[in-house]
Amino acid sequence: MVSFIKQKFHNLISDKKFSEILTGSAWALGARVVGTGISLITSIVVARIYGSDILGIIAILNSFLVLITIFTVLGTNTSILRLIPEHLSKYSPTSAFRVYRKTQFVVVGVSMITGGGLYFASGFIADSIFFKPHLRFYFALAACFIIFQSLMRLNTAAIRGLRLIRVFAFMQIMPAVGTLVILVPLTIFFYHKDNPIYATFVAIAVTALVGAWIMDRMFKQKMKSDDAVSPLSVKKILSISLPMLMTATMSFVIGQTGVIMLGMFRPAADVGYYSIAVHLASLTAFLLAAINTMSAPKFAELYHNQKIDELFYVAKKSTKLIFWVTSPILFFLILIGKPALTLFYGSEFSVAYWPMVFLTLGQFANSISGSTGYFMNMTGNQHVFKNVMVITALVNVSLNIFLIPWLGIKGAALTAMFCYVLWNTSLLVYIKQKYGRTIGYFPLFDKCWS
Repeated sequence: MVSFIKQKFHNLISDKKFSEILTGSAWALGARVVGTGISLITSIVVARIYGSDILGIIAILNSFLVLITIFTVLGTNTSILRLIPEHLSKYSPTSAFRVYRKTQFVVVGVSMITGGGLYFASGFIADSIFFKPHLRFYFALAACFIIFQSLMRLNTAAIRGLRLIRVFAFMQIMPAVGTLVILVPLTIFFYHKDNPIYATFVAIAVTALVGAWIMDRMFKQKMKSDDAVSPLSVKKILSISLPMLMTATMSFVIGQTGVIMLGMFRPAADVGYYSIAVHLASLTAFLLAAINTMSAPKFAELYHNQKIDELFYVAKKSTKLIFWVTSPILFFLILIGKPALTLFYGSEFSVAYWPMVFLTLGQFANSISGSTGYFMNMTGNQHVFKNVMVITALVNVSLNIFLIPWLGIKGAALTAMFCYVLWNTSLLVYIKQKYGRTIGYFPLFDKCWS
């Protein structure tokens, strides 16, 4: 079995047409592996020393920040991937820098206003939305760090737009590394039950500021006094960015509603158990995300050059690579997941096993389907993709409302699994109907759906 997988993997990486995606993906993959590993270590430390309640509060606050910054960033973290390369190729580094700086000012302004409003509304959020008055202080604190979370998202995307792949990889792992580095001395010398929360927020702020410094330095190294500049108004930037906000919002709903609704309907400990299940299941998803780092621009290039055969060839190769790497992880998690949870987190976390299995199967469906979302966006089918996401998000919310009060964390996991299958199956069917071929890959059925 191992030799068979090695042979399949060797065939994929020896393909010259596929080497461009592999080169960039390797850095992103390495960063995700390191980041996920460090996050798991941190979660073990928190679970063992601070308890499942604090782990659950961190999960709630992280989801809260992710949700709010989807709107404060206004979709610019996606549009900047297009605008920076466009201005670099058509005009100059100075022109690209001015677009970035103007976007940065917009994000900072919106984040400050939003953060201020949510700071004063923290009591309402804790009491009336989450029904947990003791979380009021934490939501108020999180509101103060919205600006840093927004800047971190924008700067990380801008670095990717500059194609600084190694720097992008560094930015991916910095929050996880920063949290652990800050948490360890705090735990040893200044123990307080809220230390993990403080460490998480400070790491976000440091990452945001470092990212801003990197962008400023990289641009100024390339800028010249006689650079051609094409001014881009805030209105124009927003006209490009806001449509991308819709898809980002629906992605959040699908990915984070389970955590938020568990926080509303169940004890904080349940949120902690579920967050561990999500962390473990994401081991099968980080490869897909790493390959997407480079696949999106490649898909766009091939599609707009009308190289449709090569487009499907590269997309299918990407999915094959994902399949042969994630299959052993899936088998490993299902086989020893329960004893691993007990060993690393404690016996109380064994209840997270079946949710982890359901989430892993959902991520596996995501993996064998390939980069469906990026494929749709890069080939002019973004409106169809948006519609599928909206429908899936509505299904997600409805099922969570029904299943979480009944089944708890198992209900949240079953909902997530079903939505991954629904989303990817719908897109694969659409691609098959429109192009007569597919980007999905599963050996037993590959000849049937090719």
